[in-house]
Amino acid sequence: MRSHNHKPPHYSLLFFHLLSALFLHSATSKIHNVLKRGSSLSVEDGSDIITSPDGSFACGFRNEGGNAYWLAIWFTSSADRTVVWTANRDRPVNGKGSKLSLRRNGVMFLTDVDGKVVWQTNITTYNAQRAEVLDTGNLVLRDPKGEILWQSFDYPTDTLLPSQTFTKSNKLIAAVRKGNFASGYYSFYFSNDNELKLFYDGPETSSIYWPDLGLGTFLNARVSYNSSRIAVLDDMGRFASSDLLKFSASDLGFGIKRRITMDYDGNLRLYSLNSSSGSWSVSWAALSQNCNVRGLCGRNGICTYSPEPKCACPPGYELSDPSNWHQGCKPTFNRTCSDSQQVKFVEIPNTDYFGFDIAYHQGPISVKACRELCLGDCTCEAFSYRHVGDVVVCFMKSVLFNGMQTPDFPGSVFLKLPTSVEASQTAVLLGSNAMCESSAPAVLLGSPTMYYTDTKRVRWVYLYSLAFGIGAIESLIILCGWWFLFRRSRVPATVEDGYRVLLSRFRRFSYAELKKATNSFKVELGRGGSGVVYKGVLTDGRAVAVKILGDMYQAEQEFWAEVSTIGKINHINLVRMWGFCSERRHRLLVYEYVENLSLDKHFYGIVILELVRGVRLLTWVMEGGEEQEVELTSFVRTLKMKIECKEECWMEDLVDPRLNGDFDRNQVAALVEMGLACMEQDRSKRPTMDAIVQFLQEYVAE
Repeated sequence: MRSHNHKPPHYSLLFFHLLSALFLHSATSKIHNVLKRGSSLSVEDGSDIITSPDGSFACGFRNEGGNAYWLAIWFTSSADRTVVWTANRDRPVNGKGSKLSLRRNGVMFLTDVDGKVVWQTNITTYNAQRAEVLDTGNLVLRDPKGEILWQSFDYPTDTLLPSQTFTKSNKLIAAVRKGNFASGYYSFYFSNDNELKLFYDGPETSSIYWPDLGLGTFLNARVSYNSSRIAVLDDMGRFASSDLLKFSASDLGFGIKRRITMDYDGNLRLYSLNSSSGSWSVSWAALSQNCNVRGLCGRNGICTYSPEPKCACPPGYELSDPSNWHQGCKPTFNRTCSDSQQVKFVEIPNTDYFGFDIAYHQGPISVKACRELCLGDCTCEAFSYRHVGDVVVCFMKSVLFNGMQTPDFPGSVFLKLPTSVEASQTAVLLGSNAMCESSAPAVLLGSPTMYYTDTKRVRWVYLYSLAFGIGAIESLIILCGWWFLFRRSRVPATVEDGYRVLLSRFRRFSYAELKKATNSFKVELGRGGSGVVYKGVLTDGRAVAVKILGDMYQAEQEFWAEVSTIGKINHINLVRMWGFCSERRHRLLVYEYVENLSLDKHFYGIVILELVRGVRLLTWVMEGGEEQEVELTSFVRTLKMKIECKEECWMEDLVDPRLNGDFDRNQVAALVEMGLACMEQDRSKRPTMDAIVQFLQEYVAE
């Protein structure tokens, strides 16, 4: 009998391969080239992303610890998947139930686990057909014809990519720390004088720190007359701006992935990607020495090199918050002015604190003399003594901010400390810690109920929706009433940003502080067209003059003018401005209080200008009725006829005789015409200041 060993068909193996293929297909199908209308991305599936056609960029949810998630765009080829844009940087969503949806009405929403909308595209049309990520890293919404309705390039966070236009409405804001995408203290933007600047906006002070304000626009190789305010980084690695700021990558050329990032340590850097290792290298930086960044080590802190930048506390001080160096250092002693004999000075060589000078002395002055000056001023916390060329300079410091220690600094800072500070505390510096390495707890959102099963989570969503529906009408009434009452007192965010740009060297006061200092604005010193001035006394005993700006819209212009102009002037006849208050609708300026009128009246007496006769003439015309107006009109017409008839003999009487007739008669005629235009009775026919400035610039160029 012949036996046959027939092997059964491998149906099980075939079935296994079929299941594997189906599984792989379902897994890879989560990667989208586009997000179509009516579809969504889930936070719970890390592979649920949108990729660019060439695979360079991806868009999806990113987690940096805890259960906080951000909708982000990142480089896929970098080792750390570097994030270049986030939608909800200051409002992370939960790791359960959150999703990005392109709804059927054409609007793209980001919702949290409870269904609340955290972020959405601000478009007025509801015709969006699909969302996609371009090879440039730009997330766009397109209509059925392919036209772009919205793009992430218009709303940068901390990074600028090649071909991404940077305008006056954009701002790069650094992350608060590494691994946390929330907005930090540092920003890069076009200021109101049309220049690109780096700005520190900390909890206690604000300051522009790049370019160097001491050099001015010309020496910084910038221009401020171009109001277009636009900049771009091209594919070669070259950056160009309307203010003439230009720089290039050290590895200039095509085919390299790059980015400009406002880093969390306050420096602006251009990075180039090594395609083989996936690592980034710095190919340009705004600041070669990172300790020049303002606010790195907080109040009283000192930035030093060992050799990398680190933060340290000076003698007699200790770290305020070990998890955040921006909080600076706090004194280990109580300040008092009762006994100057119980005070000593500790020298920290090659160190200085920038700004907050209450006094300045230049010339042949000794360290001992500076010491006596600081002892005599209760508000003096330290003094800086340095050599500037052959000149010795002494600065009295009321607040210690922006400390920096470098081996090549030609001076020292002398701290005023009580004699009770132990000898072990008088070392040059206390223990230091690497900056920006502060630890922070992971961001945790929500409650344990958010981690229940899908059914229970849906039930909670229904309950939340029901509660919301019940209170919707009442909430709407309250919000409408609030808007109606307070809409006129609101200050646009752009105006607040403008204030911060200008206030780079003054103390910020709260309204409560100034109200207390002036005893509820009791003693009035005077009033003018822009506001009322009151006398006050600060907590440190200094007498001040506090000016409350009046009408809201007029006060905004007055605020800009006084802070940007008077704040930059240091003259013997002008009082100094010490600070400001910009809180809600309150706009106040704090000046030095000077007794017995202004100094010019005591030094030089009263000066009467020849301009008074011109003022009298205008007053005479305004008060004299029609007869004087007819005479003035006749004079203007006569002068116009002389110009039109090319009668040049009259020019000799108007031009300075010291020119001996050597002047351009066309320019004189044009200037007279401009002056006559300014005298038009109809205000609408008079030229604007912009037109006058442009007119003068054109003739100067000729």
